[in-house]
Amino acid sequence: MQVVEVPDPGTPGAGEVLVRPEAVGLCGSDFHYFLGDLGAAEDAQLYPRIQGHEAAGIVEDVGPDCPTHLRAGERVAIWPVTSCGYCYPCRIGRGNVCANISLLGIHRDGALQERLRVPASQVFPVGDQDPKVAALIEPVSIAVRAVGRSRIVHGEKAVIFGAGPIGQAVAVAAIDRGASVLLLDRLQSRAERGRTAGAEFLAVKEGDDAVAAAREWSGNDGPEVVFEASGVPEVARTAVEIVAQAGRVVVVGLSTHEAPLRVGDLAFKEIDVLGVSCCNAEEFAEAVSLVARRQDALAALVTHEFALEETPEAIGYAMRHPAEVMKAVIRLKGS
Repeated sequence: MQVVEVPDPGTPGAGEVLVRPEAVGLCGSDFHYFLGDLGAAEDAQLYPRIQGHEAAGIVEDVGPDCPTHLRAGERVAIWPVTSCGYCYPCRIGRGNVCANISLLGIHRDGALQERLRVPASQVFPVGDQDPKVAALIEPVSIAVRAVGRSRIVHGEKAVIFGAGPIGQAVAVAAIDRGASVLLLDRLQSRAERGRTAGAEFLAVKEGDDAVAAAREWSGNDGPEVVFEASGVPEVARTAVEIVAQAGRVVVVGLSTHEAPLRVGDLAFKEIDVLGVSCCNAEEFAEAVSLVARRQDALAALVTHEFALEETPEAIGYAMRHPAEVMKAVIRLKGS
């Protein structure tokens, strides 16, 4: 990664806005992309690329034919998803998992730059929220999607494997729906943030029986929902073991490795195993509202801040120090 001069994006066209990014979060998918896990390094369509998909900024200019509520000077969060509109997922209303999806910071240049031109449909006003908190709306939108897919309701129990930013955000979203939540992670340092959100926390060491611990917490039936947010492939099997009969397992974590499952558990327990990708526009709007309601708990996820010119060092530091860095945010000049 290098800091370079790039051309100015120019005046926004019809249906576009010009945004000055103020804060951009670095996340696990950024690390996967940086390391080449999300595409071959020689793929000319993917590299080189300006990263940055968790972003908040100020609208500097509004092009023609934009919604009348968008004004220059307004702080917005950016929804990074563009779908094709004609593939099977798009035709059934699930453009968030479009077969030809275009993601800001992956398929097209992202927000780690001083000016960014984006479709007006991808910016959501956030009022006077702190930019670094508003930059959390995108990862929180993944949590909103995950909780929606889980169909969790008031009074149900959820076990979440992985207390990183996504796992913590899932905890906040599930608790907001009235669920009881247990977070499991190997890093005790993540406990206090989970408790601030209202979750219980269990540090799991090598050799610990996570199945027994989760069953003890949730009762004999097991939790109605288990979220896999660790990215550790073996945990998918553990989630299937833990979840209650007729329960739901929701996989949010990313991994390029295979995970063996006992197929009979899927049939005998009649469970739903659900994947989660990006969110849709309605869920992103819901995330804006959730962050506003629960900003005290979510703001604590931001542990490190860096300037734009420090981004190469920041991404390396965040990847090397997962126990220390919960969420690193790049603050751009003027924010």
